[in-house]
Amino acid sequence: MSPEVVAHRGASAARPEHTLAAYELALAQGADGVECDVRLTRDGHLVCVHDRTINRTSGGSGVVSTMTLEELRRHDFGTRLGGEPAEVLTLEDLLGLVADSGVRLFVETKHPVRYGSEVERRLVEVLSRHRVDAVMMSFSPWAVRRFKALAPDVPTVLLFDRVWPRRLPAFADYAGPGVHLLRRYPDRGAGSYCWTVDAPEDVALCVERGVRFLATNNPARTRGIVGDNLTPDQP
Repeated sequence: MSPEVVAHRGASAARPEHTLAAYELALAQGADGVECDVRLTRDGHLVCVHDRTINRTSGGSGVVSTMTLEELRRHDFGTRLGGEPAEVLTLEDLLGLVADSGVRLFVETKHPVRYGSEVERRLVEVLSRHRVDAVMMSFSPWAVRRFKALAPDVPTVLLFDRVWPRRLPAFADYAGPGVHLLRRYPDRGAGSYCWTVDAPEDVALCVERGVRFLATNNPARTRGIVGDNLTPDQP
């Protein structure tokens, strides 16, 4: 099977990451899935922000976990990275968009964080209210294990960037290597979730290795490269 193309933080090569505009473009470009990072605000909302602070991605500053959703909404998350003005994106809002589209949603919980396991508990609650094909991910094995215990039917990805473990723990359904590890381990990759894959040679490598999910910042271009690298007998 050819890899499913997953838009990393939306179509983030063309639109500011984690904005509704980035995800709308990813869907328009035919992404099979979309990926987001989530953090918990002081008043218990999951928001799509990668960094611990909003300094890089917004016109303001501050630590996400110390701010309320109302405080975050006072800042512009679009124009600093070259887009239109945009509010902070909540997971609830992204789920609404994805539910209408039918694509798969990959949600990464960030750790270590101020609220620890509350992030996974809150994620289970939010997902339970939406009919969405979701996958949970984290670099933290403890986070993946916690989530799997709470929501055993939701697939999980254990992300890693230093060493490819010999064996995945039972609570992880998919391996989540960085593409640099695919190069380091020539006999691995089949069935994995691989990030973040933009260079044509890396896309070709993912196709060759049988990667299941390919996370990319440029879903339109990557989809074209995937097609160009499929052999005639591949779907």
